[in-house]
Amino acid sequence: MDYITVQEAAQKWEISPRWVQNYCAQGRIDGAVKESGVWRIPVKAKKPNDPRKTTSHQKTKKQEKVPVSSPGLMPLLNTPFVPGHCMETIEAMENGPGKKIALAEYHYFSGQAELAAEEAELYLTCKQTDIRLSACLIYAYANLSLGQIQHARCALAEMKKTFASATANTPPDLLAAEAFVASAAAVLLHLPLPEGLPKPQESMPLLLPGIRAFALYVQAHYLYLKQEYQRSVGLVEASLVMGAEAYPIAAIYLHLVAVMDYMSLREQEQAQKHLLAAWKLAQPDDLIEGLGEHHGLLGGMLEAVIKPNWPEDFKRIIDITYRFSAGWRRVHNSVTGHDVADNLTTTEFATAMLAARGWTNQEIADHFGISANTVKRHISIALKKLKIAHRRELKQYMLL
Repeated sequence: MDYITVQEAAQKWEISPRWVQNYCAQGRIDGAVKESGVWRIPVKAKKPNDPRKTTSHQKTKKQEKVPVSSPGLMPLLNTPFVPGHCMETIEAMENGPGKKIALAEYHYFSGQAELAAEEAELYLTCKQTDIRLSACLIYAYANLSLGQIQHARCALAEMKKTFASATANTPPDLLAAEAFVASAAAVLLHLPLPEGLPKPQESMPLLLPGIRAFALYVQAHYLYLKQEYQRSVGLVEASLVMGAEAYPIAAIYLHLVAVMDYMSLREQEQAQKHLLAAWKLAQPDDLIEGLGEHHGLLGGMLEAVIKPNWPEDFKRIIDITYRFSAGWRRVHNSVTGHDVADNLTTTEFATAMLAARGWTNQEIADHFGISANTVKRHISIALKKLKIAHRRELKQYMLL
């Protein structure tokens, strides 16, 4: 009998590798065998039906599998769906570039950078601006994780060029979309904002609801970088109350920036609440990319909460962190001249980040659930790797 790997089955069935492994472990794939800890799946095996059910109040006609018109710019990001039904939402979209981009979005946000880049690349020269910008945004960030920095830079340059070439005749809603993509690309890389951006209060009302929710995350992230933590978290809380929670991908990112804010304000209980809210939205569809991207900014909250309770998921998130942060630093450091540390483990970085913010060894130990001596060892190793002598020197190498 011929077999395929979990990754090949995931690509064939358009689901995440994690769900393939779950189906194997549940005995729901006929003929699947596990050898040396690795699942082998018969080539002719069929994709199992998804057994997950919505609650009674969610079983409405909106949840039935009917064609859904997919907006051009980041269509999955802009579509509300019940967590656990991401793939069903994509499958219900009308065939065309929007649906293809939505699938690339899913693969990106579920940590499958290679698939996302391949799918987005097909639309990098699309004449339809919103499709092209969506493809550029996905392609740029996917290639950071793949180490293809020149590809990422080219896509970033195309987004910036598209916005810069706008004229007085550019429709206001398209200009708002172009400004959103350009600002998102800059802020998430901690780079200077492009010149000529419209004020948020002018452009955001012109964005589609899901895109607007993510744009609010970008604005909150920008306020965080300016160390305006109270304003940032206030924007997040208001956005979620006003309906952003209906858009799972945007909501995940909003909750994550709230974690960043509350950890900066030393309100760990609130930070944990938002992390668990992000995880509740992310876990059903395996939308773990955002957690890996934000690791260095979360103040060790992944180590404190996700690692002890979901150790296997934590490992996959940290794998994303290493791949994404390596590419992120190559772009960020070269443009800004900053020297964000690139040779620390994620645990060393998280420990050093808190130390740079003035946390004592005991406070860090209590946060991570480890001994103060272990914290001291992590910090000593970090200092040695960075070739510095004192904790106060850590700031220049951290994401502060």
